[in-house]
Amino acid sequence: MALLLIPASMLLAQDEKMNNNAAPPPIVKPSRDFLMLQFTYNNWLKKPDSIKTKPFGYGFNGYLCYDFPIKKTRLSFAAGLGISASVVYLNQQRIINTDTGALGAEARFAPDPVDTNYKRYKFVTTYLTAPFELRYFGNPQNRNKGFKAAIGLQVGTLLGAHTKALTSVSGTNVKLKDNTKRYLSPWDFAATARIGWGNFSLFASYNLTNVFKENAGPTITPGSAGICITGL
Repeated sequence: MALLLIPASMLLAQDEKMNNNAAPPPIVKPSRDFLMLQFTYNNWLKKPDSIKTKPFGYGFNGYLCYDFPIKKTRLSFAAGLGISASVVYLNQQRIINTDTGALGAEARFAPDPVDTNYKRYKFVTTYLTAPFELRYFGNPQNRNKGFKAAIGLQVGTLLGAHTKALTSVSGTNVKLKDNTKRYLSPWDFAATARIGWGNFSLFASYNLTNVFKENAGPTITPGSAGICITGL
């Protein structure tokens, strides 16, 4: 029986042709609309020594963003819109939002009333916020995997603010709520940064504006840090 001998060069050429005809690995293109959720620890980083806050404050930011890739690089620019809320607890203090007294039209921090022992006193602010970010992603095939980082700026406009105190009257818990944003800055600007892997990142922000308007309250600068869940 005769054997058919095929030159090795022909086999290599055939294998190379088959490899060239093989479909390239699929590229998973990221969605340019996505939701960004941030769960944060909040507090006032700069404040007068006379203002006392408890160590635990918290916040939540939720944004719907749109991503703009920068040509064929691993960078992109993103902008969005959403809501950000912050809660800070005072320590045996309250905020007086009246115009009475020698200081005039200014929010003032004072000790708890002598006849009232507040169990809890918190200061809550809510903003309509637009985040802007310059982003880097390490996995060009799928941005939901691999290393990622971003720096940016958040611009917010004040929607509402209130204080809420919890006290006890004759053994019954009573909540005292005061809604006012008269003394607060109408705009909020904050520098942001985050770094992470996959859909989870560590997030931090530092405010560039004060909580209160000029001459309407003490100089207070907020900051936050926490976890961000998103798909770049």
